[in-house]
Amino acid sequence: MNRGPDERHGELGRATAWILVLVLLVVAGAVAAVRLLGSSSEPSAAATPSGSPASSPSPSPSRPRLSPSAATRTPAPPASPTGTTAPAVPRPRIVQDPIPLPQSRKDQMRAYAERHYGLDTYHLVNPRVVVEHFTAGSSYRGAWNTFASNAPDLGEEPGTCAHFVVDTDGTIYQLAPLTFMCRHTVGLNWTAFGIEMVGTSDAEILANPAQRASVEALTLWLMDRFHIQLRNVIGHNESLTSPYHQELDPEWQCQTHQDWNRADMDVLRGDLATMAHEASVPIGPPATPVTPDC
Repeated sequence: MNRGPDERHGELGRATAWILVLVLLVVAGAVAAVRLLGSSSEPSAAATPSGSPASSPSPSPSRPRLSPSAATRTPAPPASPTGTTAPAVPRPRIVQDPIPLPQSRKDQMRAYAERHYGLDTYHLVNPRVVVEHFTAGSSYRGAWNTFASNAPDLGEEPGTCAHFVVDTDGTIYQLAPLTFMCRHTVGLNWTAFGIEMVGTSDAEILANPAQRASVEALTLWLMDRFHIQLRNVIGHNESLTSPYHQELDPEWQCQTHQDWNRADMDVLRGDLATMAHEASVPIGPPATPVTPDC
């Protein structure tokens, strides 16, 4: 049967439409294949090991001593030390009993740090030292009251304080934040935690098993958490031999105290070395004491 022109044109149009559909399907398939091949050749973000950033900042250089030019720098308050791995040493039981630290006392500490260390801050930044003390008293409450009073010491404000006080029964009290610069050791407050022990002599504390065990547990925890080397765990009496000792006031450069001399600290450090070995905590190289010019 003969078909008219209109019918032939209709069939041609339908055939052309089907051809266009097939061409579009082929093109779409080719594009999808190209994308699939391209994505498989790119590195995946999952290729970076878990916990390892693509680029890590280089460690800041150590600062064993300050210089007067540091007065132009204002260190930022440190971030809370939260590592990607769990600490090797568990946190001992610590009772929070903070002393008052109003803004006025913080401003006094900032002014003190400026005068004695050339630092315009009251923050304890990157602590490298732990200093052990005894209170020269018989009660925890007496020590707390002394530190809370903010009475001038050696004619200057703020008053003295310590981050921790360990009572005779072994209870550990925290009196100040670990980010606050406490005034407990001339020449080292800028970089040191202060631990006070209720008692009147090194020997008294060494003979008290509960108190001694708590002091050592607290000290090891601080060493592990802040990467403080054993050689920088010192007694107040050893302050002048620390490589971190820095005092800008000439009249104070030889000032120290009798508590925790080297012989008694060697006993504590011996215990800490054993504990650190058992907990796989690095202790660092042997001490190289500085000879003070006093």
